[in-house]
This record gives sequence, structure tokens and C-alpha cells, in this order.
Amino acid sequence: MTLTEKSTSTRRHTALPKARTLVEALPWLTRHHGKTVVIKFGGNAMVDEELKGAFAQDVVFLRQSGLKPVVVHGGGPQISAHLDRLGLESEFKAGLRVTTPEAMDAVRMVLAGQVQRELVGLLNRHGALAVGLTGEDAHLMSATQHYAHVDGERVDIGRVGEVTGIDPGIVRTLLDDGRIPVISSIARSDDDGDAGGVFNVNADTAAAALAAALGAETLMVLTDVEGLYADWPNSDDVISQLTASELEQLLPDLSSGMVPKMQGCLHAVRGGVTTARVIDGRVQHAILLEIFTDEGIGTMVVPDPEGES
Repeated sequence: MTLTEKSTSTRRHTALPKARTLVEALPWLTRHHGKTVVIKFGGNAMVDEELKGAFAQDVVFLRQSGLKPVVVHGGGPQISAHLDRLGLESEFKAGLRVTTPEAMDAVRMVLAGQVQRELVGLLNRHGALAVGLTGEDAHLMSATQHYAHVDGERVDIGRVGEVTGIDPGIVRTLLDDGRIPVISSIARSDDDGDAGGVFNVNADTAAAALAAALGAETLMVLTDVEGLYADWPNSDDVISQLTASELEQLLPDLSSGMVPKMQGCLHAVRGGVTTARVIDGRVQHAILLEIFTDEGIGTMVVPDPEGES
């Protein structure tokens, strides 16, 4: 064998792991081709530059692989930082931000004017793909006031919305045009007499409602934990899969921060979404690892078997 032949053989050999990775993804690519995937973007992935970049790459990869990704985002850390600069206190009840009219102005500005624009920009580095929306646009998302329940009592938490309706027409149009919708979790009031006009909607809740309305294949919720723990804080074992009924039984004992995420997953699969997944957004390329590998890295919620509920 000549030196040139040895060099060529070595290059081919070192490329083999890449080929094997692509082959492993093939059945998953086939299974998900043409399907809609709603991704809730949040947690550390929103504030770490490397994680933000990896997230954008993952979403574009989904789109270029024949899937139809939709991104729904909140902006908790950015909103808290902005409120702090304004001298307004961040307060949470039952895992939800108390949103005064003054805070609502800040929420609207941060979500639609800062977080969304940055995310659209990251995605559009890879082509003219992403389009930013809020739930107000084209009556995409309607809501009424949501009240928290603390120790069995109903508590007013201000301009926090409970989704009452989704009109996904504008999102379907963008998907059909090959775009990636990026949606801020702000909803219009469904009460024409409401002077406030808009509500801050929990992004987990908004993503779940949209996934159900779109008939999505998958809802993916990025978090700052590995998944749903079986016996936290006594154990860090993660539940890899559970049914809707099994999740419903666990909900009363979950931490307040996990409740909206897992309620969203439950709503999604009960609303026709094939799977809902909670994954660790602190892991680079977590989305690709969850969708295109055999192992997966989070907790997957599936509908109850037929005949059970």
C-alpha cells in the first residue's frame, strides 16, 4: 500500500463515527419527517451564550431535516433583571410571577423586544428562517385572568393569563412557508371590555396549549433539571417515561416550579400530542439527543393506553 493509499484509508476510518451517528438518526428522521415539534425555550439555555447558540443550531437542524419546529419562550431571568433595574420587586406565588400592570409593561417589552429579537437573530444566522410573534398577533392566543391557589385559597396575581383559546392559523401559514415561528408568551384578553388588554402567560402553559392546537407530534420543555425525579429530594433518579394518569397522580407532590411544566405536558398529551418531554436544557444539543438518539436524556410523558384514563 502506498503512502497516499494509507492516508486516504486513515481519513475514511476517522470519518466512520460521523457516518454511524447519521445512520443512528435515520429511523428517527424518518419517523418525525414532516411533523410539528413545539419547543418551550427557557432556563439556563436562555442566558448562557454557548447554550443559546447550540439551541439555535438544534432548531435549524430540525427544520433542515424535514421537521416543523415552533419555539415558544418566556424570559424569567431577563424579566427579573429588568424589574430590578426599575426598582420593582419580583414575586412568585404557586410558581407563577405576580404581574402588576407596571410589571406587565416590562414583561411585554422584555419578551417581545429583547428575548424574542435575540432568538430570532440567532436562528436567522443560518438563513431567513425565523419569524417573531406574540400571542397577540393575529389573535393567536386569548386568555382570561388566572388566579393562583395557595394553601387552598384563591389569590389574585394580577395580569397573569389562563389560555382560553388558540387560533393557530398564522403559525400554520408560517410552517407551510418553511419558517420557524418564535412566539412570546403574551396573550390578548378575551374580554373586549378589559382595559389592560394583555396577559402574561406562563410559557410552559402557552407551549402546551399551542402544541395541542397544532396537533403536534411532540412538545419539548427545556428545564434546569435532568427531568422529573422519582423521589426528590431523597433520590436523583429520573423517571424516563410515564403515562398521563401516572403523571396526574404525581402532580400534587411536585415542587411549585415543576408544576406548570408537568401540567403543560399533561394537557398536551391529553389534547392529542403524541409525546411531551421534559429535558435538561443545560446540556448542549439536548434537543437532538432527545429526538435522534436511542437513549434520550429526559422524561417523556405519553398518553394512557386505549381504554385507560
